[in-house]
Amino acid sequence: MDRIVGIDYGKRRTGLAVSDPLGIFASALDTVDSTKLIDYLKNYAIHERILRFVVGCPVNMDGSPSEAFKDVEAFLQLLGKAFPDIPVTREDERFTSVLAHRVMIDGGMKASRRRDKQEVDKISAAIILQSFLDRENGGSLSVDPSRVPDSLSLNKTRRKK
Repeated sequence: MDRIVGIDYGKRRTGLAVSDPLGIFASALDTVDSTKLIDYLKNYAIHERILRFVVGCPVNMDGSPSEAFKDVEAFLQLLGKAFPDIPVTREDERFTSVLAHRVMIDGGMKASRRRDKQEVDKISAAIILQSFLDRENGGSLSVDPSRVPDSLSLNKTRRKK
C-alpha cells in the first residue's frame, strides 16, 4: 500500500511515522538507531510503497537553521542517494518535542514511558508527518475517491437478502 514516511532525524536515533494508505492520518511507527536508518527504510520499502519522505527540519525560533541542521542535511544527502525516485519534503519541526510530551500526557501515558526518548522521537515524527498531511489535505479530512482501496469503498453493490 502507498505510504508517506515521516522522519524526526537525530544524530543517535530517529523517530519514524507513517501515513495511512489514504494519506490522512499519521501514526508513530518506530525509533531506529540512526546509523541503521537507511537499511531500515530499504527493508520497509520492500513491503510498502513509499510515496514521499517528510523530514523534520530543525530551525531556530527566528527561522534560521539550528545547530542540528547540518546533521539533517547530511542525512538528506544519504536519503537522496538511497531513494533517488522518492520526493522529500522538509517540514518545520519547532515545538514537536513539546507537542509530543503534551500528546503523551493527554493520552494518559505513564511518566516512566514519557521519559523514554524513543517514545518522544516517534511521536514527534508523527506530529511532523501529520502537519504535512493536514496542509496537503487543506486542513480537512477530504478523501480522493480514486485512492480508496476497493476493500474500503462504500460504493460496493449491496446484496439484497
